[in-house]
Amino acid sequence: MGCSKNRVDSEHLLKQLERQGYIISPEGEDLATAGVDEVIINTCGFIKDAKEESIEAILQAVEAKNLGYINSIRVFGCLSQRYREELIQEIPEVDRFDGVLDFNNTDRILTTPKHYAYLKISEGCDRRCSYCAIPHIRGRHRSVPMETLLEEARGLAAQGVRELIVIAQDTTYYGLDLYGKRRLGELLEKLSLIDGIEWIRLHYSYPDGFPEDVLHIMAENPKVCKYIDIPLQHSSSRVLEYMHRSVDGPQTRSLVEKMRRMVPGVVLRTTMMVGHPGEEESDFEDLLQFVKDYRFERLGAFTYSEEEGTYGAQHFKDAVPEEVKQERYDRLMEIQSSISEAYNLSRVGSVERVLVDSFTDGVLVARSEKESPEVDGEILIGDERSLGGFVPAGIIGNFIDVNIKGAGEYDLLAEIL
Repeated sequence: MGCSKNRVDSEHLLKQLERQGYIISPEGEDLATAGVDEVIINTCGFIKDAKEESIEAILQAVEAKNLGYINSIRVFGCLSQRYREELIQEIPEVDRFDGVLDFNNTDRILTTPKHYAYLKISEGCDRRCSYCAIPHIRGRHRSVPMETLLEEARGLAAQGVRELIVIAQDTTYYGLDLYGKRRLGELLEKLSLIDGIEWIRLHYSYPDGFPEDVLHIMAENPKVCKYIDIPLQHSSSRVLEYMHRSVDGPQTRSLVEKMRRMVPGVVLRTTMMVGHPGEEESDFEDLLQFVKDYRFERLGAFTYSEEEGTYGAQHFKDAVPEEVKQERYDRLMEIQSSISEAYNLSRVGSVERVLVDSFTDGVLVARSEKESPEVDGEILIGDERSLGGFVPAGIIGNFIDVNIKGAGEYDLLAEIL
């Protein structure tokens, strides 16, 4: 469940289980017919919706156990780290609850398509954003030694991985604890020297102290995608101060302008929060204008939810009514919908290099460097008739050039040159 960082944890655990003699059954199989003995659930505990989704998955497994389809259930991850004692009391059918597990080896069983993988470069977070429970769950920031990451990346490349997606709670903080300075740029440069790796994509950056050398590298190194995932959360200085984000509105705007200036054509993916305690209508209008002015290629949003143990829960009253939060969310996403569609339409007629992910329902599904897997739209190529009803040999997991022929709010249509 949850984010790509959880996926990496699951992949390490799967490898450990395989070494112990377990046979891994693909996720999503019908438990009534799969002959599965044990179900393991890696939970998310970040916000209300994610917690509810994790609880629902646990209860589905409990139902399967009660019907005799499986023998045992093990739960670990963020939710059980936060609420282990409560879960033990409330769901006794689960055989074992573990917290956040610590993985020190570099061996994994990839659960992504074999041509891309996530590279988690650190654990935990030293930030103290008012709404975020991650530091309470995952602890303080801990960088993975650079040589360990390079060894892992070389192993992934040897398995056929062409794209590395660099992730952490805060990728820009990488190296401060081990080396006394930020070394994300150096890491990206060294990863780009690994044979077989063609794309390196950066996720989960923090605006405060964003390392400028990363922008130089992104502009000049063809293997580093011109793509930055940087959750900005808001544009109002008042709200950013309430959030403990360490930057104000003008600094946020200045950073976006610097990124666009230093990396021409960069795609910015961001996240905004609405309904944080203290957000007034004027703050929200500031956010709407910010989004209209800077026209982010990718933007998601979520409403504030009070999380136990956070600064916000201890010091603020969750005063914005739920209906107001939802109304603000809807207004924001309506604006972003038109921005996203206009951006996609601007690409019609262009030739783009894409990585082919799959062949589904007679259509090749691909991405350019402007799209990250699982969170962004896709480029759909051809149809069963134009492709002759079969997948061209060796095309999955490889790069091709396509002509963008059409676009909607999320996905694009293309044909092979």
